[in-house]
Amino acid sequence: MSVLFMLFGILFCVCLITANVLETKQMAFGPVTITGGLLVFPVSYIINDCVCEVWGFRRARLLIWVGFAMNFLFVMFGALADAIPGAPYWTGDSGFHAVFGLAPRVAGASFVAFLVGSFINAYVMSRMKLSQGGRHFSVRAVASTVLGETADSLVFFPLALSGVVPMSQMPSLIISQVVLKTLYEVVALPLTVRVVRFTKRHEGEDVYDRGISYNIFNVRGI
Repeated sequence: MSVLFMLFGILFCVCLITANVLETKQMAFGPVTITGGLLVFPVSYIINDCVCEVWGFRRARLLIWVGFAMNFLFVMFGALADAIPGAPYWTGDSGFHAVFGLAPRVAGASFVAFLVGSFINAYVMSRMKLSQGGRHFSVRAVASTVLGETADSLVFFPLALSGVVPMSQMPSLIISQVVLKTLYEVVALPLTVRVVRFTKRHEGEDVYDRGISYNIFNVRGI
């Protein structure tokens, strides 16, 4: 494994864990309300795009599962620390619980949505690169994000918030999340393109996924 791939992997895991913490903050931009996680979570899709473009679907698959495992460990240790009674002089229970007391339903929805969205993103990137002969990176980066983020939102919000958010409000919530995250990708696209070009030159890699298995559980096939 290269040093650059390792750094991408570290940043990917940090973004996922940071998004979990920031999700507890609700922010308003005029009439639009978003969670703090929106500040960093789209970066994980950008990293996914870069890894899949340079090293191919198999490395992206490994990255996704490692990110899932690290995020799972973080949530489990946070839940354990939250469940242990605080010291008599400790006065921060309510704040700590607000950050680390993630409800099992929300945590489960987040994990499933992440896997579905991330693998769809990587698959679309891989297949479009083959069909386009390696051209039009910007098009497939945006298209894969739209499909991946749409799948993520379609899984997460009904699983996590049905019964809490009225079903009549669910479509607008999903659409707004997809639009905002896609705009994030578009704004960051010039930087993403430069990072991909630099990484290809530095690594001497530009993988085309011909004849590979897209089985998401085939982690050894890297």
